[in-house]
Amino acid sequence: MNREYHKWHSPILGRDMELLVFGHSGVPLLVFPTSMGRFFDYESRGMIDVIAHKYEKGDFQAFCLDSVDSESWYNKGVAPRVRASRHASYDRYLVEEAVPFVRRKNQSDQLVATGCSFGGYHSVNFALRHPDLATGAVSMGGAFDIHQFLDGYYDDNCYFNCPPDFLPNLNDGWYLDRYRRQRLVLATGETDICLEENRRLSSIMAAKSIPHLLDVWGEGAGHDWPWWQQMTVKFF
Repeated sequence: MNREYHKWHSPILGRDMELLVFGHSGVPLLVFPTSMGRFFDYESRGMIDVIAHKYEKGDFQAFCLDSVDSESWYNKGVAPRVRASRHASYDRYLVEEAVPFVRRKNQSDQLVATGCSFGGYHSVNFALRHPDLATGAVSMGGAFDIHQFLDGYYDDNCYFNCPPDFLPNLNDGWYLDRYRRQRLVLATGETDICLEENRRLSSIMAAKSIPHLLDVWGEGAGHDWPWWQQMTVKFF
């Protein structure tokens, strides 16, 4: 299987950013790590291996990103305004640096965002904010409400990065038409700590007539990598 390591200094974030690429062609996957995770976690947790044959065949090409969660939402050492602003810069990095990198490597007209746990948040938030770039999102065990990181603070950077907040108020046909062409998957388990978050977002999407799949796994499925590996096999 083709495996590539890339690193460059991001002028938007003012720091080096790293990523791994798996596969040589196919549908590009923009893979977000879990909370404060790293670009290599998806591979080290077996998420590449479980569908390795599909990367080798050229069905998919994964671009495993780094995060700045420890500098943004999870950074309790700075004011919530700064946390939200840092995430906004990360979003610019995705749009202006990471996605163009993907497009230079892969000319597919598709781009599916995916991730587990907080990576699920990133994948859905990115797809909803940028439906002109993302043709879908597969969230596994995601949680989508960022109020827990705000200590009561709120501004536009918070609002527009919190899908349960901005989605109910969104009536712009440009966005809604594109959402209705996306493939949006909210996968979770019956014992997952994020189950209710997924049900809540699914209800909001249903109220907006946004096609999506809420897939709640039984048999004690919870919030952990073995379940996410099985979900990867199902959805990719």
